[in-house]
Amino acid sequence: MQKYFVAPEQFGEQYIEITGQDAHHITKVMRQKPGDAFIVSDGVSREAWVQLDVIEDKAVRAIIVEHRTLDREPAMQVAIAQSLPKGDKMELIIQKCTEIGAVAFVPFVSERTVVQYDAKKEAKRMERWGKIAKEAAEQSHRNLVPSIERALSWKELLQSIEAYDLALFCYENEQGTELRDVARPFVERRLADNQRAARVLIIVGPEGGFASREVEEIMQAGAKCVGLGRRILRAETAGMLALGCLLYESGEMGGI
Repeated sequence: MQKYFVAPEQFGEQYIEITGQDAHHITKVMRQKPGDAFIVSDGVSREAWVQLDVIEDKAVRAIIVEHRTLDREPAMQVAIAQSLPKGDKMELIIQKCTEIGAVAFVPFVSERTVVQYDAKKEAKRMERWGKIAKEAAEQSHRNLVPSIERALSWKELLQSIEAYDLALFCYENEQGTELRDVARPFVERRLADNQRAARVLIIVGPEGGFASREVEEIMQAGAKCVGLGRRILRAETAGMLALGCLLYESGEMGGI
């Protein structure tokens, strides 16, 4: 069943107005006709089964048939902080981590980031990333579209860590502490206290890894340094693996 996200103001009491690319997709790509059903969400607090009612030139109207329970989001809110990778790897990270269950993406610039950050191109890039997150959220039937922050400096990333209940620093040279060693006790403590919800940040480096200075600084800022096994993972793989493992440990994928 196809799903679409609309702005909250488009989600009325009885009808939903759909415009722009989504309206084009409904009428020109999916070739849906009045009477056809699909799902619409405002990405905040409302989601419903709807039935296509009126097709206009650049907009469609759908009748709300039945409201749906918002039950597709993990209790643990996990954000992915990713040092900007080369090429279109960030697009892949956003797409796949949205499908898995990330609620936010925090791109940042570290010492070995190869990509040259260009503020002039940021608006276009953010628009592209936002579109990818929206499409991935629709495909996976998420209840919300993950947010994407502007690219942070290393200093700004360090300052942001205190806003999270747990920050996991994925480091390829970590030998003593694995992700499970930190994630499982953290989840068990919260379950024991009847506190399933938590804000967690997963921090992943660029293709060249982190500088030793950065490792010291981020641990001083409160992040927990963890390894992801004995194999060296690509920059675009590490966040996906860490996110999946963390949600498993929290019970979202059949874990404890």
